[in-house]
Amino acid sequence: MHDLPCGSLPVEPGQALRQDDAYERRGVANLFLAIEPLRGWRKVRVTERRTRCDFAEQLRLLSDEEYPQAERIVLVVDNVNTHGPGALDEAFEPEEAHRLAARFEWHDTPEHGSWRNIAECERSVLQRQCLDRPIPDISTLKRDVSAWEERRNKACSKIIWHFTTADARINLRRLYPVVKEQNLT
Repeated sequence: MHDLPCGSLPVEPGQALRQDDAYERRGVANLFLAIEPLRGWRKVRVTERRTRCDFAEQLRLLSDEEYPQAERIVLVVDNVNTHGPGALDEAFEPEEAHRLAARFEWHDTPEHGSWRNIAECERSVLQRQCLDRPIPDISTLKRDVSAWEERRNKACSKIIWHFTTADARINLRRLYPVVKEQNLT
């Protein structure tokens, strides 16, 4: 067998040399993304894992550092298995878990809920503007994500949502109950 350049694939006689687009994976990371869409504010936290305890810590940071004066924090979460109130019980002593749980108003999104697109849109912007290349290590990832977050927040980049209740009643009519008129004569 002939020595091939790195990433090259063997070829049949008469075929051009082909390159494999494989990349070297240097690890994975998790990004928690909190968004206040009408304010144009977001907070991204990079963690090495996506466990219930990591999620619970994210909620503690939102509660105690980002919104310490808030009476209630409205939280819309996707259906990822670690994103639930049980994460608080797993991560903290009962009193602390209860204190934190009481601060949040929980809303779960249906798997295909259109309002979930707010988070998906922001994640897409993050991907295009910051994560669109190989990142060598977690410290570089944290630095780059922090710089991106700072730029977006400084620009007050809001998410303007145009999907109205009327649109929902048309597009998601299978999810709304049908109310029949009654003849009251």
